[in-house]
Amino acid sequence: MKYYVGSDHAGYAVKGLVVQMLVSRGYEVEDLGTYSSERVDYPDYAEKVARAVVADPSSRGVLICGTGIGMSIAANKIDGIRAAHCNDWYTAKMARAHNDANILCFGERVSGPGVIESMIDVFTTTEFEGGRHTGRVEKIMALEKRD
Repeated sequence: MKYYVGSDHAGYAVKGLVVQMLVSRGYEVEDLGTYSSERVDYPDYAEKVARAVVADPSSRGVLICGTGIGMSIAANKIDGIRAAHCNDWYTAKMARAHNDANILCFGERVSGPGVIESMIDVFTTTEFEGGRHTGRVEKIMALEKRD
């Protein structure tokens, strides 16, 4: 499994920790920026990661900004993306198990290292349950096709 990781300046400090966590768990990781704490616009990095995940359907992504909200909104504008804004291990687990989320979004300013590690652990190890959730995810994806 490959993970594409991105952040804006408000998520830059913790992005390195996330990359290390993923690599230590045996995942291939591509860091798509930003590469400093200089101010940047989060939609640019949300788009980079989202387009990479769509182009590589067996992959997943992680996006980090100050709160995680902006990244999730921007990433979800890309067809094929189910970016979940999560605040703890339970929301990260349900994002995978019930929503088949392919991008985890969270905020550096609201999540400490322990919470981040628990979200990474559960997001990377939880499989989509399918079953009754499959039709719901299909309905979500069908919304992209509507005018």
